[in-house]
Amino acid sequence: LFIIDDHPLVGEGISMMIKDVSHLKVVAICSTANEAIEKLKEEMPDVILLDISLPDKDGLELCAEIRKMSKEVKILGLTSTNEAGIISQFLARGGSGYMLKNMDRSELIHAIDEVLRGVYYLSKAANQKLLEQYHSVKDALSRAPLLTRREKEILGLLYEGFNGPAIAEKLFISPYTVETHRKNLLQKFEVSTTQQLLKMAKEGKMI
Repeated sequence: LFIIDDHPLVGEGISMMIKDVSHLKVVAICSTANEAIEKLKEEMPDVILLDISLPDKDGLELCAEIRKMSKEVKILGLTSTNEAGIISQFLARGGSGYMLKNMDRSELIHAIDEVLRGVYYLSKAANQKLLEQYHSVKDALSRAPLLTRREKEILGLLYEGFNGPAIAEKLFISPYTVETHRKNLLQKFEVSTTQQLLKMAKEGKMI
């Protein structure tokens, strides 16, 4: 197991939880995304426990980056964030499962074993939250567009009421670039207007 979490007690706690489990072993604990990437270049584990909130990079982006490095590694989200949009985005970026940090020892071990078997694992609370928004994990994956960091920034500013020129000034990019990103967002959400875009994004808990 490889743990990526900026709270040292989490890594230490998980290590203690599984110390008597013969088939599981923590091989590394990293507190930042950059540190994790460097270690993963040296050795790819079987399972990664990944926090969504990291100090130097969005955990969703890191998940996608790790997935590009390896198709086989299982990436299990381990976080305090229980939002349908975040869960679906994590799975869409290559996550193997999603669980909350209030899990007990038996659930943690069960989740790891499940993803090692090649199936998705969602904690009960995360699964309930996902089903409130979608009919199934498959439905969530099919309806969750993959957004870049810049697209997420622009989507958030559009939601706050900024127009193209104002966004360009705020992000220090050209109005043309903003419009290009806006058109890409419309295409990804399969809508034709900014109003429809914001409605879809809000329903998907992405803003």
